[in-house]
Amino acid sequence: MLLEGKKLLITGVLTPQSIAFGVAQEAQKEGAELLLTGFGRAMSLTERSAKRLTKAPEVLELDVTNSAHFAGVAEAIRKKWGRLDGALHAVAYAPEDALGGNFLRTPWESVQTAFRISTFSLKELASAVAPLMEGGGSIVTLDFDNRIAWPIYDWMGVCKAGLEATVRYLARDLGPKGIRVNALCAGPLATMAAKSIPGFKALEQGWARQAPLGWGARDERSHLAVAKTACALLSDWLPATTGELVHVDGGYHALGAPPVDLKSEQAG
Repeated sequence: MLLEGKKLLITGVLTPQSIAFGVAQEAQKEGAELLLTGFGRAMSLTERSAKRLTKAPEVLELDVTNSAHFAGVAEAIRKKWGRLDGALHAVAYAPEDALGGNFLRTPWESVQTAFRISTFSLKELASAVAPLMEGGGSIVTLDFDNRIAWPIYDWMGVCKAGLEATVRYLARDLGPKGIRVNALCAGPLATMAAKSIPGFKALEQGWARQAPLGWGARDERSHLAVAKTACALLSDWLPATTGELVHVDGGYHALGAPPVDLKSEQAG
């Protein structure tokens, strides 16, 4: 199995619709042992979702706005396993006034919150778990490709662009330790987090028209494609890939616009 014997930390599991839950589910099928993280009032959601996996993993508390929690998670991993082979960073949040066309009006306090949770937390997680990866390892973060400005994403887009830069710098600094750091750029998927993004439905519909391989935000195949790719990145099968943005979006990113129906154009 692809992840047999691997010990993985999975953050960001809320409901079974979470991208992180799909990764956890697929990782277990491929032989991995898991630990999940949750925080605050959402802890009960994570624990409930954990019980829906084949073998319910332990859930550790991790509030990414509390630096002390990272040390606590690392110590819990050390006591349980003594090492870690991989970690999935699936944490992102922006206040409502940082999304949906408010770019010029968003206050610093909201930007600061979004950046700490969505971007800086990757550095904090990597710093905490790297000492546990003495034999090398893999850190994967969930991204939404931000080489362009999206109509509705606003400051979350800026945070994700920062996340992509963070991936490159972590890849530089952790590479000598044999630790790979990559971003998985998924197409839009219908999750709890997606519900908070204004205009998500329009984005979802446009994506399906442009992606040459097709894409369905509510399609199990799209969710599974993301989960399988994350597992591949967490495995030993991409040993020389780091600092990369791996697209799992049906090919949407490769096209400048939806395909043109030439017959209709000529008929017109």
